[in-house]
Amino acid sequence: MQADRTLDIRGEVCPYTYVKTRLALEEMDAGKVLRVQIDYEPATRSVPRSVQIQGDEVLAITPVHPGEWEILIRKR
Repeated sequence: MQADRTLDIRGEVCPYTYVKTRLALEEMDAGKVLRVQIDYEPATRSVPRSVQIQGDEVLAITPVHPGEWEILIRKR
């Protein structure tokens, strides 16, 4: 899936992973897709959970390299 914006927060830990994701989503229009690149494994659970609570849609959580993941989120 093509993302409209990419947020590289590798090197960040919770709660900063979610805070930076939330700030990026706030700058985007509804329907746009954000790709979040992370390397902190607990964020593969906490970021999607928090994003869904805020009403946005998690499209995918994909491992891309050992110790790195990407999360695709559609802003609602």
